[in-house]
Amino acid sequence: MLTWKEIMNFTLKGNLKPEARIEKSETEWKAQLTPEQFRITRQKGTERAHSGALCSIYDAGEYECVCCNTILFDSTIKFSSGTGWPSFTQPIKENSIQYKKDSTFGMIRVEVMCNTCDAHLGHVFPDGPEPSGLRYCINSESMKLIKEDK
Repeated sequence: MLTWKEIMNFTLKGNLKPEARIEKSETEWKAQLTPEQFRITRQKGTERAHSGALCSIYDAGEYECVCCNTILFDSTIKFSSGTGWPSFTQPIKENSIQYKKDSTFGMIRVEVMCNTCDAHLGHVFPDGPEPSGLRYCINSESMKLIKEDK
């Protein structure tokens, strides 16, 4: 289980190596994604709070990167944070997410990105529930839910 200290170390010393890498041109990403998905994932945008389709869905399944289909989060670690964005306590694998210090908008945060394709996902904060204490605050537009078959 990742801790805030380990995440801070990733921002300072580098991230874990991903299982694969996918790189495309801006033109290729624009052709593949909706304009809003492109704005959020490739231009580091943010959707308005409580506007994302995945914010209030708690169906069983896995959340994949909308850009490259890398599995990022499992529905069992999703929780209602009250912030207006889907929130998770841990990534599905430690090397599925990369971490970068973000000092935009006059504050210091930790940006989270897909480690396979560098898609901007959102941010992680040290104010989540136990046992990890982490809150991955993720844009709905950066993910898709692959529902578990019943």
